[in-house]
Amino acid sequence: MENLINELMKMFPMMSTYLAAVFIFARLLGFVRLAPVFNRKEMPTLIKLSLILLMTIVLTSVAKPDVSVMKESFALCIFLNIVVGALIGYMAQLILLAIDAGGDMVNMQMGLSSAMVLDPTTSSQVSIVGKCFSFLGLIIFMQLGGIYWLLSALIHSFEVFPLGATSIPLMEIVNMDYLVKLSSNVLFMGLQIASPILLATLGQDIILGVISKTAPQVNVFQLSFLFKPVLGAAIMVWILPMLVNIITDYFLSYSKII
Repeated sequence: MENLINELMKMFPMMSTYLAAVFIFARLLGFVRLAPVFNRKEMPTLIKLSLILLMTIVLTSVAKPDVSVMKESFALCIFLNIVVGALIGYMAQLILLAIDAGGDMVNMQMGLSSAMVLDPTTSSQVSIVGKCFSFLGLIIFMQLGGIYWLLSALIHSFEVFPLGATSIPLMEIVNMDYLVKLSSNVLFMGLQIASPILLATLGQDIILGVISKTAPQVNVFQLSFLFKPVLGAAIMVWILPMLVNIITDYFLSYSKII
């Protein structure tokens, strides 16, 4: 099949452009599958495919990619383009996972671990507060121009990994120090977001512990179920403006996905 494609490309010069569009379509498939905003299951599959097709037409004319003579398997090139697109989307998704981790910590500390809802995006049980933080982070990400950052990273990937390449230059696409920093920040940012509520509930536990020692007849265990959600919600509303600034600065520090 590779020989047939090579001969067709020699006979029809425009065949190279059409082949490049196929590879761009494959890379966009992997990208849309994992990239934030685009990977939402609320968006119908038909809409996603239409968006991928439209972006393929635009990128083919804007990026002007060139596919020369095929040297390896056509299927291998398509597979590698899907992998590269998915890798870019995964690195961007790591940035938003830090916000989800902070929301899960807050939800657990408020004593709402039993209040879980079904997330249609991941088809799994998620916490209520974690879902609110996830939507907040997604809105801030879009407001700061996160979609533009993602598309810029995707266009830049054509220079790092050409469409017809048959080996992924992993060290050029992914800086391992950068990837380790992204992964470690999932826990760091989660603790930074949840720290005010963690400290407030810790102080409340100390107060309730003192009460249980001074007045054993008071049912402190039941009081904790009442006070923790109320105190956590009050602290969360109070620190919301500061929380938005922290998340904004965090996203801006990773404005270059690649």
